[in-house]
Amino acid sequence: MSLENKKEKEQEIEIPKETKKENKKENEKEKEKETKKENEIDEKLKKPTSKDYYFDSYSHYSIHEEMLQDEIRTGSYCRAILKNKALFKDKIVMDVGCGTGILSMFAAKAGAKRVIAIECSGIIEQAREIVEENGYSDIIKLVHKKCEDIVELPDGIEKVDIIISEWMGYCLFYESMLNTVIYARDRWLKKGGKIMPNKSSLFISGCLDQDFITDKMSFWNDVWGFKMNCIKKLIYLEPLVDIIDQSAIVTNSSILKSIDLNTITVEDLSFSVPFELTSKYNDNINAFVTFFTYTFDDCDEIVFVSTSPNSPETHWKQSIFYLQKPFRVQKLERMTGNFSMKPNENNVRDFDITIDYKVEGKYSKIESSQDYRLR
Repeated sequence: MSLENKKEKEQEIEIPKETKKENKKENEKEKEKETKKENEIDEKLKKPTSKDYYFDSYSHYSIHEEMLQDEIRTGSYCRAILKNKALFKDKIVMDVGCGTGILSMFAAKAGAKRVIAIECSGIIEQAREIVEENGYSDIIKLVHKKCEDIVELPDGIEKVDIIISEWMGYCLFYESMLNTVIYARDRWLKKGGKIMPNKSSLFISGCLDQDFITDKMSFWNDVWGFKMNCIKKLIYLEPLVDIIDQSAIVTNSSILKSIDLNTITVEDLSFSVPFELTSKYNDNINAFVTFFTYTFDDCDEIVFVSTSPNSPETHWKQSIFYLQKPFRVQKLERMTGNFSMKPNENNVRDFDITIDYKVEGKYSKIESSQDYRLR
């Protein structure tokens, strides 16, 4: 290539100064966007809640499959509704959080005149098909909204006779729809109307998880040759939802909270209550475990369900709160404590829990407090 041609070629590919400035500005803007995005992610990680994925999670069929396959859970609603047909005959029923529509179809089968099935997640599209497939489209009207966002009910209906809802969550209140049921009750339930189930109670016991050290703690000491000890902090911070064998329960159970769906308020979801437990054996305690019961007793055919370790397994299982300071007890020894629970300030479906406990026995003298988060 000649010298003249080389100069011409360089002139052709030379980038103007203005273009360089524009490219620099664009790069700076991109960096600003990336930094802003990283900061937003950091903020979300600082405040981890289930707020963003709660309703989305219920769009997936698998979570409904698990609940429908829970014979204790689904069977209790089936019995409470179909064994009380006289209660549902020609009534207007509201199903809060209808999911696939199973409770709505139970109500329609029991003789309800109209069922208003409310669901916020995308599973309502499948619920429409299910309702139509089973021939209940004329009775069941599906509403795809948050209950709190509904301005008026279908067909000019102003009040309902019965509210049915499977609102319970892990540790009774976690990710539950109780606040929504309370809203629906206050807004649409007739005076003297029914809520099913209408009562529920939360309990606590002391237990010994024999595999805690080997399976849950020691594992993080060596994970494929790497140390991950920081994860151990989360084990003590986040309660584990799992099945506890009844043989692991060391104490009696103490009732923490009893609720009546006809009278409970949103303010009642924050509570702090004392508890007292008595040991059944000489043994160690390295965790507290909670479970709950619910009852349909405002009807002729009463149905009662317990999720305790002594009862048949349910998808709710039990909630296990591991202790950083475990202790040993003597048979018939008493321990006292306080259980505090309140909705998380960033998401009312999540809960912050504090358990205080005190033991002054033959083997242990301990007073401690531990915070947990249900996320």
